[in-house]
Order: sequence, then C-alpha cells, then structure tokens
Amino acid sequence: MRTVAFIPVRGGSKSIPLKNIKPIAGKPLVYWTVRAACMCAAIERVYVATDSEKIKETVESFTQGREMALFGKVAVISRSAASASDTASTETAMLEFAETHDFDTIVLIQATSPLLQGKDLDRGFAAYGEAGTDSVLSVVRQKRFNWTTDENGFAHPTNYDVFQRPRRQEFDGYLVENGAFYITSRERLLATKNRISGNIKAVEMGQDSFFEIDEPSDWVIIESLMKKQDAELSAAIPEIKLFLTDCDGCLTDGGMYYSEHGDELKKFNTRDGMAFAMLREHGILTGIVTSESVDLNRRRAEKLKLDFYEAGCKDKASAIRKICAERGIALENVAYVGDDINDLEAIKMVGLGCCPADAVDLVKQHARYVTKAKGGAGAIRETVEYLIENHEILST
Repeated sequence: MRTVAFIPVRGGSKSIPLKNIKPIAGKPLVYWTVRAACMCAAIERVYVATDSEKIKETVESFTQGREMALFGKVAVISRSAASASDTASTETAMLEFAETHDFDTIVLIQATSPLLQGKDLDRGFAAYGEAGTDSVLSVVRQKRFNWTTDENGFAHPTNYDVFQRPRRQEFDGYLVENGAFYITSRERLLATKNRISGNIKAVEMGQDSFFEIDEPSDWVIIESLMKKQDAELSAAIPEIKLFLTDCDGCLTDGGMYYSEHGDELKKFNTRDGMAFAMLREHGILTGIVTSESVDLNRRRAEKLKLDFYEAGCKDKASAIRKICAERGIALENVAYVGDDINDLEAIKMVGLGCCPADAVDLVKQHARYVTKAKGGAGAIRETVEYLIENHEILST
C-alpha cells in the first residue's frame, strides 16, 4: 500500500504575506511540517504542492542542504492557480493531486501547524490501521464550558448543567479539530470529494496544538510554544557527539543463520545504514562495540564508514570510556544502543542509553528510550530519528 503526504502551500496569503516560508523558531514555517512528515515511517513520499517559485526554491533547499538525508522523501510539485486562489477549498488541491498521482493512502498535512511531530502521525496511522476505520483526523481536547444564545438573547449552556458544574479534572470536555492532519484513501477522496469520510477516528494531540497560524497574533503564540517545547526537549536530551551500538540484536535480529556449507550469515537493515550516514554528515562520531569478533561485523562497519569498531569486548563500558578519553568526549554526550545484560552498564552510564523493542526486560527498565522496532528491523534508524525530532543535534 503506497502512502503519501500532501502539504499544500500557496504564496498568496493575505494576513501574513508568504507566511509559509516566513521564519519561525529559526526555520521557514513549512519546514516543520515537512520534517514531521519525513519522520513518519508510514509515509513513503512527501509532496509539497505550491504555486510559488519562491516557496518551491525554499522547500527544495531542504533536500540539498545539510539535512538532505532526512528530507530525501520530499518532492515539490506545482498546483494550478485555481486550486491556490483565495476561494478554493483544500479539497480542490487534493483532488487535483489525486487525479494525477498514484497512491493508496493520503495524509493531508497543514503547513500552519508547526507543532506537529512525526510521532503524532505515527499514532494517526496506527489508528487508521485499526479494523473498520476509513479516515482519521487530529484533534485536541478542550475543557471549556460552552454557551449559546436563543432568539430572545438569553444564554444557555450547551455542554454542562449550571446546577452541577463539574470540576475541570472531572470534566471530559470535547474534541476540536486542530487542522494538523487528515488521513484517508485515494478511493474515498475521489468518491466523496472530501478529506475524511466513512468511519472516522480522532487522534488527540497536545493542548498546545490547538493553535494554528492564521493571524500575526497566532505567530507570536506558537513561536513561544515552540521555543518552550524545544527548551524542554533539549534539557531532557544531552548534546550527542558520539553514537555507539552493539551489533547482534541491534543492527541484526540476533538470529544465527548458517548456509549449507556452514557459513555464518547475518541480516542487516539498510535503513540503519542511512541513519549512520545522517549522523556522519553532521559530524557525529559513530561506531560498533560488540563482544563478538567475526569478519562479517568488521565488513559491515567498514561499509558503513564507522569511526570505531571495537570487537571482542568483554567489558563494553570500559571500551566506551577509552574511546571517550581518546577523543575528549564526556560520557553524557554519548548515545549507546544495546539489547542484553552485557550492555546494561554502558546503557546506564552514557547520556542517552537506548534499546530495541525486543531487548531483555532489565535493559528496557534502564534505557531512556526504547524503540518500537525490534533489533535488525530499523531500531537504529528509529533511534536516530528520535534524536532528530527531539533535539537540535541535526537541525543546525
């Protein structure tokens, strides 16, 4: 099933001229949603549709700059003047796209929602994959007491009883579209000419995502929220200068495979290879620290152009301390991925200890980040994407 993201951006904004490429939190507005889409594993291609040459040049610069590996999914396409007019609906642009492109599932992403993150889209696609679901939209829960007025001008509550006013912590509130994303099939989009239809599920995002950028005052609010979010994330995750991983169970599935001639075979994941390339492009040292000493692992390390290959390590923590001492790197600036008890000391002593989903329970209890992917199934790529999404190590 081919899944694409569609991000319509036009150059004719009246409230804020060329707002889609105006800098917010140090990057063009559209950068943040394009990045979120690229961080979502379910999305194979990210299409940015625009009528502006200036916007086109800006988005294409993402794919050619220091973060080119991250933005490899992105394609900038043109949209007609009719679909980019002040009166045209977003569906007009979606239908125009659907009639000329082949895909199975589409997620509409609004560039005016820069607080969107890849993990929000991951949850959206998880909901979309549930039985009987036809469409998904993002929402935020509000706990406000709503009123309306009748024909005589008298006010009446619409979602609570004034004689039984609930406390906020006991009030379920209500769901409001935040406009961040909508998921549906190409078939339904063309049949209904609507971004969502059929059995619809709502995926809740954080309270801050209630805000969209439509007016200059929204800009000020959202930029302050983004800076606050970035400060909180930066405080939680140290600056990473060295990224190390175990081999078997992390870069591989931990299985032992043998040919009929007795040759040992291992299965590696190409997405993990791209993850190391992403780190290398931004000056982050990389390496493998493994208790095994086999030629297969050495050859893989050489192919990935890693800075370190420490084989036959009975004491991985000591090996990591030695590397750090030689390069003048503090342990808090190291990320390490391991899956078994011989990785435990290393995971506990570095700044960011991580493990794959199928690591032993004791390791998972001490890891600061546990991937959704199992070892050998993209766990290293997911860890690197987690760093990209939650820290500035790769976005300067």
